[in-house]
Amino acid sequence: MENTQVQSVNYSDNYNEVWAILQENAKQMKKSEEDFEKQSKKYDKQINDLNKRFGEFSNRFGEVVEYMIAPNLREKFKEFGLIFPQACSNKDVSDYENNIFFEVDVMLEDGDKAMLVEIKTNLLKKDVDEHIERLEKMRKYADLRGDKRNFLGSVAGVIIKKNIKDYALNKGFFVVEPSGEDFHITAPQGKPKKW
Repeated sequence: MENTQVQSVNYSDNYNEVWAILQENAKQMKKSEEDFEKQSKKYDKQINDLNKRFGEFSNRFGEVVEYMIAPNLREKFKEFGLIFPQACSNKDVSDYENNIFFEVDVMLEDGDKAMLVEIKTNLLKKDVDEHIERLEKMRKYADLRGDKRNFLGSVAGVIIKKNIKDYALNKGFFVVEPSGEDFHITAPQGKPKKW
């Protein structure tokens, strides 16, 4: 018979080594997760700060555009036979009793009509749709007060893509956009929509 030697393996020592390695890996993973979470929070804060600053810049730029366009709107609308002796910037309507709330960037008025102008840095389709809603609210608010004037709409922007301009014109709005050092108004096809 052959003499077979059986090598004795100490499973207890191997188990302890593996267990120690697993414990160390778990600690490393937990530290990595904590580091990642800290970096993620720091990154989120930076993104939020950047968004806030960009929003403030965009609002300020929008105000500059508003102040550049608003004073000359009455003169420009004369070319369309629309005379507005009164102009009001940042008109706010807060009718708590009837739950009607909205703001108008510029409101031009005369005795039988008013023009509500929405001014954006970059005019988007949603801005046009929101202005339609604003005019509908204005009509409702005016009716509740016995105000029978017609309300017209106009949208203005520094950047207006052709498809957005066409969309606004088709909705019955006047479109105000830059033209060299001045700005130009395009009338809607057919008659402007009245609310």
